[in-house]
Amino acid sequence: QVQLVESGGGLVQAGGSLRLSCAASGIVFSISAMGWYRQAPGKQRELVASISRSGNTNYADSVKGRFTISRDNAKSTVDLQMNSLKPEDTAVYYCHRESTVFARQEYWGQGTQVTVSS
Repeated sequence: QVQLVESGGGLVQAGGSLRLSCAASGIVFSISAMGWYRQAPGKQRELVASISRSGNTNYADSVKGRFTISRDNAKSTVDLQMNSLKPEDTAVYYCHRESTVFARQEYWGQGTQVTVSS
């Protein structure tokens, strides 16, 4: 059974930091590209950051320089360090196993709420 379990969300003031973590099980993590997405109320889900199986990273323009995605293959975890948070970062954040030629099936976590107060 595949599980992607997010943790680390919460309420933080603008300018603060949070670290999200996603623990994966039931997949071959080392060959998986992973991503963090977010969805704010009334908006479409959007890619925040992704990391390939080899560690190459990609970021949305809105978070470049503030967020850092990282992975630990030994622990099957992918983290998102979020600094200099803004109220517009408020959303439910989802962990995602990306579809690639190495691992085609996508999976989503249940999401974790991040709220940034002004």
